[in-house]
Amino acid sequence: MTSSDKRPVAWVTGGGTGIGLSTARALAVRGWHVVVSGRRKPELEAAVAAIAAAGDSAEAMPADVSDASAVGAVADAIVARHGRIDALVCAAGTNVPNRFWDALKPEDFAKVSAINLNGVAFCVSAVLPAMRKAGGSIVVVSSWAGWRYLSFTGAAYMATKQGLAPLVESINDQEGGNGIRATHVCPGEVATPILRSRPKPPPEEDMARMLKPEDVAEAIVYAISAPPHVCLNEIVISPTWNRIYRGADDLRRG
Repeated sequence: MTSSDKRPVAWVTGGGTGIGLSTARALAVRGWHVVVSGRRKPELEAAVAAIAAAGDSAEAMPADVSDASAVGAVADAIVARHGRIDALVCAAGTNVPNRFWDALKPEDFAKVSAINLNGVAFCVSAVLPAMRKAGGSIVVVSSWAGWRYLSFTGAAYMATKQGLAPLVESINDQEGGNGIRATHVCPGEVATPILRSRPKPPPEEDMARMLKPEDVAEAIVYAISAPPHVCLNEIVISPTWNRIYRGADDLRRG
C-alpha cells in the first residue's frame, strides 16, 4: 500500500491479541488499512496473515508502547508510508498477578504504569501532529476499573486506568477544534488472555458468559465511524450477566 491508496489508515496497539486484534479485523473488513503494533512479532505477523487471508489490508510494525522513541518511530513510519493516520486505537494493556499492597512490588507498579498510562500518552503524542492536519479519531481501551473502583484489579491497574479518563477528556478539550475526537472505552469482563494473570482466574463457565473481544471491537468501530461532528466521549460496555454486580468467589480478595 502507498500514499496513493485511498483507504483510511488505523494504527492499533496491542493488535496481536484480544480486543486489539478483534478491532484490527473489524476495521480491515470495513475497508481500512490497519497497522498493528505490539511487543511480540509472531503474534503481529499471524494477525496480518489472517487479515490478508480474508482479502483485507494490514501490516505489522512491532513496538513496545512504553518506549517513547519506538512509538514515535512507528508513527513517523506510518505517515511516511501512507501520508496519514486517521485513527489510533490504544489497546495495549497489562496487569500483574501480585496486585495488592501486601505483595505489590514497586517495579511491578512501574511496569503497569509504563504500559497502561505512559504508553497511551506516548501514542497520542505521536499521532497528534498528523491528525491536526486532517482530523482523526483516538480510542483508548480502558476498563470498568477506569470508570468505577474495582478492588480485585489491584492498585497499579486501578490507578493507571483511572488516569485515562482525564487524559481522554483533555484530548477532546484541547484538540476538538482540530477535528480530533477521543473515546474512553470501559469494558466489563472480557474473555481475553489477560484474565489468566489474575490471582484467581475465573472458571471457564463464567468466561463463556463474558463479553467477547469482538463485542468491544464493534463498539470501537462505531466510535471511529460515527460522523465527524460526533464524539462519543465514553463508552461503558459489560456482559448482561455481569459478575461485577452478581459477585464471584474469584473476585473476592483474601
